Amino acid sequence: MNHPVAVIGAGPYGLSTAAHLRARGIPVRAFGEPMVAWRDHMPAGMLLKSTPAASTIDCPQRGHTLVDYCDAAGIERLVTDEDIIPVETFVAYGEWFQRRLVPELERTRVVSVDRRPGGGFELKVDSGEQFTARAVVVATGLSGLAHLPPELAGAAPDGPTPTGGVSHSSQHHDLTRFAGKELIVVGAGQSALETAALAAEAGARVRVVARGRGKVAFGAPPWDQPRLRPESPFGRAWSLWALSYYPHPYRRLPAQVRHYLARRVLGPLGAWWLRDRFEGTVPVVEVARIVRAEARDGRSALTVRTLGSSTRELTADHVVAATGYRVDLAALGFLGHELRTELAVSRGAPRLGAGYVSSVPGLYFTGLPAAASYGPVMRFVCGTEFASPRLARHLAAAHG
Repeated sequence: MNHPVAVIGAGPYGLSTAAHLRARGIPVRAFGEPMVAWRDHMPAGMLLKSTPAASTIDCPQRGHTLVDYCDAAGIERLVTDEDIIPVETFVAYGEWFQRRLVPELERTRVVSVDRRPGGGFELKVDSGEQFTARAVVVATGLSGLAHLPPELAGAAPDGPTPTGGVSHSSQHHDLTRFAGKELIVVGAGQSALETAALAAEAGARVRVVARGRGKVAFGAPPWDQPRLRPESPFGRAWSLWALSYYPHPYRRLPAQVRHYLARRVLGPLGAWWLRDRFEGTVPVVEVARIVRAEARDGRSALTVRTLGSSTRELTADHVVAATGYRVDLAALGFLGHELRTELAVSRGAPRLGAGYVSSVPGLYFTGLPAAASYGPVMRFVCGTEFASPRLARHLAAAHG
């Protein structure tokens, strides 16, 4: 079959996968805006929680690491765990990587993918073009997967919007719009804490609402990491080392264990460098749970159950839900209905076999949708080092 492989998505996983396939001489058509989620859906001024060692996009060719980009751009090298990466630098790195290794990237959107009766897939892009692919790699990252808990939906009956009562943190690039306003940020992870700090620095009056006592915490700085444990991109711990470098057996764990680990390992925790900007600036309201959210007289009201089991109402001009992302195939609307019904899933995520292939031959998933099968490292850029060469090798053997 002489048809190309279609790679849908142009973030770190899509670009890395396309680079590996091209290096094998496999015809590839890659689609998407390069680094769009990082460029448009992260707040301006954000700093990456991940270290430089965890932030290189993998490819088979030498000379394309984050450090190589710094050298090419003539900026200070980002090398050690104490070096902090501005999101703007990371976006520029990804765009540089794309220009060098995936130059034929098509900046258009795939609107439908369906199986062909004779094998392969039929795709349509928003220009109206239709074409056949021998295999499809879904690498759409966080697109469409923003999670809004049902208890917050009452203040957002039409879904989260930046101008409504409740929004998702991924909907804000410019936080200066909240200057002079009261803001509640829901969550306890890096996204919540950094969004709150940036908004406060932009002139907003901010509170963080977090579930549980003492749930807002920050990681240890590099110089306080334990020395007698193995290094990983995420810190020194045996568990982190195993999950980073040996995800092979992960998919053979019981489903309940896999989903728990994917959700909890490397879970809500602020970066060590954020503590000084956050503490003493942003107050935290610790609650047992959020009961409901309502829009009322142009403001948002949260009813919460306190740790003492009473109820309390909190109001603000706006609520930002920094509540993460959930993989749900129903959100990937470009996958045809029949194709989605054929996919084996586990709690909304595709069940993947060796080489990141789904239960539909020729259909692959990488990045966040693969975390339920290959572990929490798939939530991070450094997961490309494990995923991309294995996916490319499997695809070449099966469809090359």
